[in-house]
Amino acid sequence: MPEELEFDVIVVGGGNAGFSAAHAAAERGRRVVLLERGEFGDHGGNSFYTAGATRITHTGLDDLRDVIEPDDRHERTVVPPYSPEEYAADLAKVTDGRNDPHLTQTLVTEITPTLRWLKGLGLRYRLMYERQAYERPDGTFLFWGGLHVGNVGGGEGLVADHTRVAGQLGVDIRYGVDAQELLLDAGRVVGVRAQTHGRTVEVRGTSVILAAGGFEASAELRRRHLGPGWENAVVRGTPHNTGRMLEAALRIGAAPGGDWSTAHSVQWDAEAVDNASNRELTNRLTRQSYPLGIIVNAEGRRFLDEGADFRNYTYAKYGRVILEQPGSVAYQIFDATLRPMLRSEEYDMPGIGVHQCDDLAGLAASLGVPSDAFIDTVSRFNAAIDTAAPFDPTAKDGRRADVTPPKSNWATAIATPPFYGYPVTCGITFTFGGLASDTHGRVLREDGSVIDGLLVCGEMLGGLFSGNYPGGSGLAAGMVFGRRAGSIA
Repeated sequence: MPEELEFDVIVVGGGNAGFSAAHAAAERGRRVVLLERGEFGDHGGNSFYTAGATRITHTGLDDLRDVIEPDDRHERTVVPPYSPEEYAADLAKVTDGRNDPHLTQTLVTEITPTLRWLKGLGLRYRLMYERQAYERPDGTFLFWGGLHVGNVGGGEGLVADHTRVAGQLGVDIRYGVDAQELLLDAGRVVGVRAQTHGRTVEVRGTSVILAAGGFEASAELRRRHLGPGWENAVVRGTPHNTGRMLEAALRIGAAPGGDWSTAHSVQWDAEAVDNASNRELTNRLTRQSYPLGIIVNAEGRRFLDEGADFRNYTYAKYGRVILEQPGSVAYQIFDATLRPMLRSEEYDMPGIGVHQCDDLAGLAASLGVPSDAFIDTVSRFNAAIDTAAPFDPTAKDGRRADVTPPKSNWATAIATPPFYGYPVTCGITFTFGGLASDTHGRVLREDGSVIDGLLVCGEMLGGLFSGNYPGGSGLAAGMVFGRRAGSIA
């Protein structure tokens, strides 16, 4: 007979969303257990691998001072306001209107009070200067792109803070617990069956909150739902998100929700050793300064608009575009003028994939792309730049290169040696498809009825994202819907 454990609330998954749900339930006096598939040291889900960026609404820097850590630079900093209306518009823009309006409204109205709640519990936040601001010639800093706040210590700090708070609230965290099935009694979910350290255990309670992530770590499910070629994507986050609990919920009648055919995918270092699920480098293997330069494929040709919008609104979809290129690889190209502007945390560390040469022909040879095509691409790009428009990385500056495809903003000639090439491939972060639910996370059947005892949050909740997402909205959604699920569990 399997070992049996009894709690009030069972949370499956120990990332940002799962912890938010656990905190909310524990604050209400519930006996909460959090089941984390990873052993300690391999825990934290995708949250551990993030930079901690969290998209919230606010009216400017003064509105943020009570939630962010002090910094001497604040008095020289401009943080443009970001309203709920702008947040909702950005979600609709990047998803082409496929975002669920009810989930969206809940997210944009509740994210800031939810972050303040977590701050009050003990999580720590700061302005993300190194990722979301540029220093201007007068020594001031200007933030851009609607994404300004992140966790102290990035994803590692986020998980450490959540773990400490959970302990203070009395949450029982169990590591190395691989939940596999949902337990039913007269149609109600009453627990989970799991494997842990070689034995079967049944954990029973009045509510189960699923926060176990998507299916991005399963090559089989990626190919089945995202399409051929996706089995070749590099898993940039946890290897534990294999979709097992998504499939368990579907087996008991849960309706799928959201877009199961797309995923969050980024440009990821194609040559670094150990570039999958790297807990030491985590998010630093992304290559996100691409709006400043150009990107060419293995044929030496450009294939997308690097400057279509701020990085925050394009980076989560360009990994998919690169996956479709020959060999599923591409090369970010910069010159000596642009190189100092690249994100230090991503481009200035040993062991990464980078090629440097004093001439374009040599760089092409080093990258293994056809020299004539590559030089022609760069020459045509340089000649097509509208130099009358001033270059301004803090705004969509309209400095366009009228080539095919165009570069709509931030076009700067690749002309000053040495030249740099960074090989990138598709790094998959999380899948956008999940379970159908109401705005409190109650899981729904196909007919719209509620599955009693079962709630969902985080990457398992479908409906917010499709094709793309605004940077920082994933952690935000995990907090909001995790808290909402925990508040009724």
